[in-house]
Amino acid sequence: MVRVPKLTRAEVAQALRNPLLYIAERWTPEPRTVRRAALSAVVMAVVIVVTGGAVRLTGSGLGCPTWPKCTDESLTATSAMGFHGAIEFGNRMLTYVLCAAVGWAIIAARSAKPWRRGVTRLGWVQFWIVMGNAVLGGIVVLVGLNPYTVAAHFLLSTALLTVALMTWQRIREGDEAPRPLVGKAVAQLAWLLAVAAGLLVAVGTVVTGAGRHAGDSSDVHRIPVDWKMVAQLHADLAWVVVALTVALWFVLKAVDAPIGPLHRTRELFLILLAQGVIGYVQYFTDTPEILVGIHMFGSCLVWIGVVRVLLSLRERPVAVAQVPEPERAVEQAEPAAAG
Repeated sequence: MVRVPKLTRAEVAQALRNPLLYIAERWTPEPRTVRRAALSAVVMAVVIVVTGGAVRLTGSGLGCPTWPKCTDESLTATSAMGFHGAIEFGNRMLTYVLCAAVGWAIIAARSAKPWRRGVTRLGWVQFWIVMGNAVLGGIVVLVGLNPYTVAAHFLLSTALLTVALMTWQRIREGDEAPRPLVGKAVAQLAWLLAVAAGLLVAVGTVVTGAGRHAGDSSDVHRIPVDWKMVAQLHADLAWVVVALTVALWFVLKAVDAPIGPLHRTRELFLILLAQGVIGYVQYFTDTPEILVGIHMFGSCLVWIGVVRVLLSLRERPVAVAQVPEPERAVEQAEPAAAG
């Protein structure tokens, strides 16, 4: 049995007033614990996208027909609602797991010594994105899976993944001002790649919103565009992103860039190739559900690869305290001793 320490009335009041400060004053996590907490938020940001895709692809989008309760009478799914109710309600429950992961990252960052305010703020940005996306998810249900709200729901999840990656990266860096590892022209090429990748993801949501996977077995409104045309635009953008990735890799090699940016760019290229193969196969096989789900997971990996490329182009060294050299310290001490 673990003995629970007795708390005074003042300590209870402090814990209620500022629980994060109360925990931070009594617990110092190891650096790897803080890193793992941040990584758990990244993993859950991907999981929630994939499970959200599963809801859509199984036609369970309205398995719980209302929000925030599952039905007008029940907070949870009932056995009468069957498979679709269980899938939709299960995805809603995973939002709480995501909140726990983000909360764990915030607590670990706040309790780390020394406290890095910027890292904690990034954790809170994640929290508010999760809260906003939960409300947006409820709106998606209330408006009957309107494709524009579904697209916004996915894009906000991508924003969460971006901030989670930035938090994980910042924990592994120092607090010095960022120092570029490549020239301005190379950095601009990388940002052009990021913009193209962002357009690729955005157009991908239009492909989904115009396609046949409406998210529910009933007649759900689709985006009124030619699906094949927008799918072709999506494929063209994918080739642009691949071309920019290859160009960036060659430029990095030409300027003898550090190994980090080279490795991140190569990883992105391999992810893009795999994602492209899956995309073409699903297009020519009439978008089977399993391949669409894998493609959604791949879109997360592509965006992770793009963000990691951008973050690899600079470094933030850890501040090192200036310590006098031993010889100089001895020389300074000798006159004092003689005096």
